[in-house]
Amino acid sequence: MRRKLLRAFGSVALAGAAAAASPSGDVPDETLRLARDLCESAAKGTRAADWVASLTDRVGPRLAGSPGDRESIAWALSTLRALGFERVRAEPVRVRVWRREAESGEVVAPHRLPLVLTALGGSVATPADGVEAEVFRVHSLEELDSAAAGAAGKIVFFDKKMERAADGSGYGRAVDVRSHGASRAARHGALGVLIRSIGTDDNRLPHTGGLDYEDGAPRIPAAALAIPDAELLARLLDAGERVRVRFRLVCGDSGEADSANVVGEVTGSRKPDEIVLLGAHRDSWDLGTGAIDDAAGCGIVLEAARRIRELSRRPARTIRVVLYANEENGGAGGKEYARAHAEELPKHAAALEADAGTGRPRGLSWLAGSSAAPTLAAIAPALAPAGAASLFPEGTGGADITPLRAAGVPVFAVLQDATRYFDYHHTANDTFDKIERDGLDRTTAAVAAFAYAAADLVQPFERVPPEKRTAPRRR
Repeated sequence: MRRKLLRAFGSVALAGAAAAASPSGDVPDETLRLARDLCESAAKGTRAADWVASLTDRVGPRLAGSPGDRESIAWALSTLRALGFERVRAEPVRVRVWRREAESGEVVAPHRLPLVLTALGGSVATPADGVEAEVFRVHSLEELDSAAAGAAGKIVFFDKKMERAADGSGYGRAVDVRSHGASRAARHGALGVLIRSIGTDDNRLPHTGGLDYEDGAPRIPAAALAIPDAELLARLLDAGERVRVRFRLVCGDSGEADSANVVGEVTGSRKPDEIVLLGAHRDSWDLGTGAIDDAAGCGIVLEAARRIRELSRRPARTIRVVLYANEENGGAGGKEYARAHAEELPKHAAALEADAGTGRPRGLSWLAGSSAAPTLAAIAPALAPAGAASLFPEGTGGADITPLRAAGVPVFAVLQDATRYFDYHHTANDTFDKIERDGLDRTTAAVAAFAYAAADLVQPFERVPPEKRTAPRRR
């Protein structure tokens, strides 16, 4: 079957040029050949790591609204221009500003022991002398609700372990306590929340990440414990001890600030008003330098588009690179892009986001109309040199392109091996030395090959059907 998909067929006219079509009818053979050549070449080595190093080493942490955020806008504009992209610009985005200043914790009974923790993004501060109370342990939101009376006047400790998995699925099953634990505990009278870090490592480095305060619920302080410290609490509680903890957070919101989505393009040769979007988020948390999350994604989409730009035969549609603002702490960049480009979204033929670090590719996920299936089957062999030829329907795209999915834009992602990604995610350990160059290059290769093919189809992918445009709400 694969040989058939790559076999030359008779020539057909396409925008005044002769081009043979694949069995799907939408992918010219010349397009498939060039896409596979892109993939083979990039899989052997790219400059993606250069752009990652440049962003992490010259700018560093890039929390929305911070000085690093502003510096990264200038970096992105300068880099896109230096690489020869067209229509380079910064599109304004207003972002929420949250600051972290100081944090500490300790067990005060039955023994006095230090705790390593970090405030969850968006948390309110504790009182000046901290919060002190007995610990009430639960393992899930559901367990908290079933034992709600025990939370009143306590510090709720969510001891929910994230499971390691190549597809990263353990994150989705564990992250609800980070997102919603503070509001749920507050409704039951808790004074504060500690969570076992949502991660898979055994380092004494806590994982931050955003929380969502629910309307109408009191706002109580919330922090993540380093996993060894969460296990310390668990051992004491398992031994039957009544554990009392004090923690102090100096942090909080500081209003709003100006930021930007930074955009650059490779103009299409025949349908320049139609867009294939390659996105990544420019911001990061403040503990590390955001190398895997998401300087790696920025490096991937920059390098993939740069390689397409250098081809002698440009694709029909425009490749648009968007380096989004504020994915980590509010998602304002993705929402504002969709709002600002609302009239143009019907001409967005596809959107792909890179936000999964540097693990090797596992395949391509997709969400589009059902007629996209044979077209993607024709494209898939071109991704084989990167190890990304497997297709996974019912994908979700990525956080920044979710608003585009809501408008029917077909969304895609190169799935990557996430076995070690959550060892470093949202920690001080997210630094350039964690970049796996082979995985980075292979992912870049797959993104470049897919983007070229998607931008050169005879007909664009069928839009996401209305019943699949709303992402399920995670509890």
